[in-house]
Amino acid sequence: MNTLKRIDPRRPFTITADGLKRITLGVVGAAGSMETATHGAGASHREQAKPRRTTAAPQRVILVAAHADRGALDDHARQTLAGAALIADAATEVVLLVFGEFNGDAAALGADKLIELPMFDRRNFAPLDELNALAACVAAYAPVHIFLPDNATGDGDLGRRYAAAANASVAAHVVEIDAAHVASYVQANTAFASRALPEVVLLAPNAVDAKLPFVGAGERVMWRFDGEPASQQQGHGTARDLGIEEIDAAQLALEEADFIVSAGNGVSDVPAFERLAVTLGAAIGASRVAVDDGKFTRDKQIGATGKTVEASVYIAFGISGAVQHLQGIKDCRHVIAVNLDASAPIAKRANLTVIADAQETIAALNEAAAAARTARGTGAALLNSTAVAEGALA
Repeated sequence: MNTLKRIDPRRPFTITADGLKRITLGVVGAAGSMETATHGAGASHREQAKPRRTTAAPQRVILVAAHADRGALDDHARQTLAGAALIADAATEVVLLVFGEFNGDAAALGADKLIELPMFDRRNFAPLDELNALAACVAAYAPVHIFLPDNATGDGDLGRRYAAAANASVAAHVVEIDAAHVASYVQANTAFASRALPEVVLLAPNAVDAKLPFVGAGERVMWRFDGEPASQQQGHGTARDLGIEEIDAAQLALEEADFIVSAGNGVSDVPAFERLAVTLGAAIGASRVAVDDGKFTRDKQIGATGKTVEASVYIAFGISGAVQHLQGIKDCRHVIAVNLDASAPIAKRANLTVIADAQETIAALNEAAAAARTARGTGAALLNSTAVAEGALA
């Protein structure tokens, strides 16, 4: 019998000046317990509270503007906010202007003040209204720099519109930044150009690590934008929102899909799985095993040897979660796993794991969807018949 005593790696530890983790010998209690204090352990495996970036009175402002998506900022927007916070000194305040509803923790993302404009929706095209709102915020706070994510979903366009309207200096596709300069690739990425920090900075994705060693004040400011919508101004309706054209999710490339249901070896009834995807309005993906078995075409394969996806919701039915598959879904926002094995690798990555048979779960979801459609149809028919009866009585 092995009598060697194993040191628990989760025991309280301290961090040395060299950044090395040292487990505190003789301590077995949780962080903050009397035993930990007795042995002088000042840290534990639990995440410690981060310090405030600054508590000094602000003398300058850096403004970060971005669109929210379903109450949250995406990775690119969080990186842009982190970039502004990292170059801000102790006398500089970081103000976050969010177009749309925002339910996140602005302080944890590095913002000292939060201005929320819930009347704007990322799905609606209102460039002139957004430009007027940004200009009003700039007039109120007089920022020394304005940061926006350089993306194709509204922020990059807004930054360029503002720079042109205000005749401000601007740098786009910024991949390197510090308190003194910015740099971008030019000439088809064959050259590297740098310049002094401009008034408007459009940051490229993945230029900054969004994880910060500090937090901001996170003060929520009640600020109203009372400007008249440009679309309602006589003679100024130069942009018109034609709406979003809905298309079949099956026609989308997996890299562009926002909602994906994926099948693995645990899915045997492929037609039932495909019916569920149509009902949910989701694109179809598959694991390498399911593709190799001939259940799905190769273009549906997700993983290191297939497609890398960035869906907001990814539901994996009967997928164990090999490291290659996990590599393909690393950028998904919410992962839901349906698997009989609670210890499968996919369960460690998933935000929610349903311990159940994948095929039975698919059948139950199809039945629930059919029942909901029937109830909705019955309700609509009853409503119509009631209206006809009321009309006859009138």
